[in-house]
Amino acid sequence: MKALLLSEHGGLEQLRVVTDKPVPVATEGHVVIRVRASSFNYHDVFTVQGMPGIKVPLPVVIGLDLAGEVSEVGAGVTGWRPGDRVLVNPLNRARGLMGEMLDGGMAEYCLVAQDQLIALPDAVGFDAAAALPVAYGTAHRMLITHQTVRAGDRVLILGASGGVGTASVILAKLLGAEVIACAGSEAKAQALKALGADHVINYRETDFSKWAIARYGKPQRRTNEGGVDVVVNFTGGDTWVPSLKCLKRGGTLLVCGATAGHDPKEDLRYVWSFELNIKGSNSFYDDNLKALLDLVAEGRMAPLIDRRLPLEQAADGLALIRDREVLGKVIVNP
Repeated sequence: MKALLLSEHGGLEQLRVVTDKPVPVATEGHVVIRVRASSFNYHDVFTVQGMPGIKVPLPVVIGLDLAGEVSEVGAGVTGWRPGDRVLVNPLNRARGLMGEMLDGGMAEYCLVAQDQLIALPDAVGFDAAAALPVAYGTAHRMLITHQTVRAGDRVLILGASGGVGTASVILAKLLGAEVIACAGSEAKAQALKALGADHVINYRETDFSKWAIARYGKPQRRTNEGGVDVVVNFTGGDTWVPSLKCLKRGGTLLVCGATAGHDPKEDLRYVWSFELNIKGSNSFYDDNLKALLDLVAEGRMAPLIDRRLPLEQAADGLALIRDREVLGKVIVNP
């Protein structure tokens, strides 16, 4: 079968499409999936580069997110049969993340444990389903499971053009929030406006923190006036302190990653003076994915897809994600 294989860490040139990887065979408690759609996340860039403290068993087929049809059922599997349409939760409970600790979705077929399977409603296509797990699952847990955003809240979202970012924009609007979306180009900013953001900021031209203070007022230490209610920050780095500065008293800083640096400068004076809440959110669970599938099936939301690519061009799509040149998700159809 065809597969996108990583044989050693480094740049994206280490990825290659092979045509002779054996099709997996269903083992006990597992099924083989005919992959119809897979999607990239920024995590795949880290996997290719190599991550300190995480030993990836190479070679490995990358790609965390996938949807497709059951093609073979192993011994002991109950409730699933060939032809069933499924979304896969990429966390294998015994071994870790697919596309990292075991072969993932950038291939024609994939071996998956039965407890990772989620039934795909007829109204949800494979591409839309494959866009959901990491990006939308993370955003759903961060905003909805943790009950961090309420109707009328001012929610400022950094990195709003990526997978988690666009998911956060869509879900925050669904919750009735006033959304301020930050992106790195005017074209992306306008696209986010079309997606539903109430306000857009090109952070390369405008200081997002100063913009928020100018629009909503300077946060006050003894009243709830000024600033924004929530900042979604999965970038870290030099965006951390400006995020603290524009939060209102009692506001919340949400963090689910650190694509620009995990060890930012800190200023604890803002945390105690304005009684700020810093809320971490990690991963997602089946209930998040099922809730998202219901939202898509009901027509209440649609994941934003930047482009669809064949497997032969998959590495080009990951390069676009690395260089932050996409709006939403890159889907690969093996």
